[in-house]
Amino acid sequence: MEDNIMNIRINSLRFSPTQQLESFVESKVSKLDQYNDEIIGAEVFLKLENTQDEANKVAEIRLEIPGNELFAKKQSKSFEESTDTAIDALIKQIAKVKKKNKRA
Repeated sequence: MEDNIMNIRINSLRFSPTQQLESFVESKVSKLDQYNDEIIGAEVFLKLENTQDEANKVAEIRLEIPGNELFAKKQSKSFEESTDTAIDALIKQIAKVKKKNKRA
């Protein structure tokens, strides 16, 4: 079986991410191919919201899958937590798409 290498782009707005954060996000996103091996690419936006709230770290992830585009946006106190919850939301969306495609 040939491994599709998913193209992951990480963009940061209003801050410069550490190498550690970028590696964390990349490793989390790349694990999504366990749920769907047709993922072409992922675009991740990490941004600081202009808010006084401590939970101002946003992770937005858009996945490109043939015939579909999935999207999740989560906000929390850390980029890691935001990324984790966005990934969880995408896993649920991937499962729904697979179920729908099986019926078709």
